[in-house]
Amino acid sequence: MSAPVSAPVAGTGAGTGTGAGAADRGRRLRAALSTLHLVALAVVCLVLGLPTDRLSVLLWVLTGLACRCPGRGRRAGVQLLADWVPLGAVLLLYDASRGLADTLGAPVHVAEPAAVDAAVFGVVPTVWLQANVAVPGWLAVAVTLVYSSHFVVTPLLLAGFWLRDRARWRRFAAMVVGLSLAGLVTYVLYPAAPPWLAARQGVIGEVHRHSGDGWAELGLPRAGALLHAGQGSVNPVAAVPSLHTAFAVLVCLVGLTLLRRRWQRVLLVAYAVAMPVALVWSGEHYVVDTVLGALYAGAVFLVVPVLGRGARRIRGGLSVAGVSVTATTSRG
Repeated sequence: MSAPVSAPVAGTGAGTGTGAGAADRGRRLRAALSTLHLVALAVVCLVLGLPTDRLSVLLWVLTGLACRCPGRGRRAGVQLLADWVPLGAVLLLYDASRGLADTLGAPVHVAEPAAVDAAVFGVVPTVWLQANVAVPGWLAVAVTLVYSSHFVVTPLLLAGFWLRDRARWRRFAAMVVGLSLAGLVTYVLYPAAPPWLAARQGVIGEVHRHSGDGWAELGLPRAGALLHAGQGSVNPVAAVPSLHTAFAVLVCLVGLTLLRRRWQRVLLVAYAVAMPVALVWSGEHYVVDTVLGALYAGAVFLVVPVLGRGARRIRGGLSVAGVSVTATTSRG
């Protein structure tokens, strides 16, 4: 007797061609949308420079991630919104509250950060560098790109984690929020003027704000104007700690746990070092601000995973207790 012929199973046999065809169409659509998104972003960067305000960066990241969702079912889009909308809302709220931090009555510290730098180095490094180090155009470009990278590197890393490992995304997102909140609390309790503002008040020698000069060297003056407009819309005395440094160091610490090739690790460390150097030369921060930023990043990097493990143990204990109570009640 011949063996019975089985009916086609979904996803195999006759169904395989249909499923494979749909998967191929989904991949092609995602590739096409992602390419268009990258082209649009490149055009915007060439015309206006890197986006630096939080809302624009978040919208670019979200639309880029949305381009990876077609063909993966409605759940992918729902998951994108469920994960990113709350995170984006928290970060936008942080930006808004940061701008109000200097209106809560605490005295603004203008002379103390400069005095710390002068006590350590004998001079205020920002004043000395701007007076004695001639910066060629290419170096001004490098400073501007390093400074502006602060606005895009962390969101891009979050996007990469979300696509590849959502557990790691959750941990890094918690670090980002924790570091932002730690900075905000410090800004409220200890508002401090950066070097460029202290110089305008005559507390230190001549200092200019050079963080956006590189855009003009690149032939993108509108990008520099947008950067300065964005800088003018936030709290000017939120200088301690330097969150530019803090996030560069946090990215470095997280990357060092993942990357194994030496050249990649060297680039990460170089980035974490280049950021405070660019900040000090450009008049955005004192050295002490950058050191505190690095310490904040290290603390968040160490503490957030510990808190996460503690929270998971508590949830696990509550879950076990709930099961025990349910079992006892059912036996009664």
